[in-house]
Amino acid sequence: MKSWDAIIVGAGIVGVSLAIELNQQGQRVLVVEKGEPGREASWAAGGMLADFPAETPPRLRELATASARMYPEFVRELEDGSGLKIDLRSVGTLVLFPVETGQSPVTTQAYALPGPLAELEPALRISARTELSLTPLFVKERCVDPRHLTTAAIAAARHRGVDFSSGDQVLAVEVANGRASGVRTSKTQFAAGMVVNCAGAWAGQISPHHFPTRPVKGQMLCVAMPEKELVRHVVRTVGWTPDVYLIPRSDGRMVIGATAEEAGFDKQTVPETIQKLRQAALDLVPKLAEARILEAWAGLRPGTPDGLPILGATPTPGYFVATGHFRDGILLAPVTAKLMAQMILGQKPEFGLEAFGAERFES
Repeated sequence: MKSWDAIIVGAGIVGVSLAIELNQQGQRVLVVEKGEPGREASWAAGGMLADFPAETPPRLRELATASARMYPEFVRELEDGSGLKIDLRSVGTLVLFPVETGQSPVTTQAYALPGPLAELEPALRISARTELSLTPLFVKERCVDPRHLTTAAIAAARHRGVDFSSGDQVLAVEVANGRASGVRTSKTQFAAGMVVNCAGAWAGQISPHHFPTRPVKGQMLCVAMPEKELVRHVVRTVGWTPDVYLIPRSDGRMVIGATAEEAGFDKQTVPETIQKLRQAALDLVPKLAEARILEAWAGLRPGTPDGLPILGATPTPGYFVATGHFRDGILLAPVTAKLMAQMILGQKPEFGLEAFGAERFES
């Protein structure tokens, strides 16, 4: 039976990025995906590469900052490896925070606006009364089209010789002589000296270890803006009802999102919810009334009890886990791939991963 050096369970951006990293280190890698590669949380994401202290858990900030800095080179390598173009934008984000809800999420001048709000985004129509109660902030963050990114990553991995098995659900990690020896799927078995669980919200369903991941549903929609650059920056509201973000793409599309719902593995969209998101966008940019709705969807983010990812070795030698990235899977993909590859290959990771170990959930 054919065998590999490593099997990655899950073909989202984290799993595929890790497969590429291991392949670059000379490892023979198989990625096993229960559905179509790249079509779960990574496909559904908004793509904000948020390196924003107010919303990043303190223990995650070092990794988030490092990963955000890696992104231009990460994208360039995927473009070179796939021959595909990835929409990576560096215009920045405008955060609209209402003063009356409490303290501003940051106090440093580093987040002051680089000009009047009306000049930065003329299409924004915030009433004078509302604007008086706002603390508008500017964040120098990038955003990426996750579908471009994931498609390019899969193509680059295939080009390098990474193998894929699609439509094949992993049921268990096989163990022989006390260490991981491969996986058992709904169809067959695959052998490898190492296994990495990157199965996102489904990671806890694979025996022998239970990881407390859960799906957090996010509904969103995409529209074609009536003008290609009607909105240039990402625009986000924090502390509004509802919170909403607007993510313009370079081709004139705009993504509007997103909810955070405890709804199990339900990926159905609710017309009333989509309409509320659309109305929240219209309240910010009335001209979006002329925008044509292209698509609405829901994705399942992999959440954990403490809101932090699960990264590291499991009690079974040769079996590792990299999951639970919640809203930050796209952002953290390059740094996760690098650090996990270092750990798997017996090197010392550049950043400590102790805070993210699976053992923190053991009773």
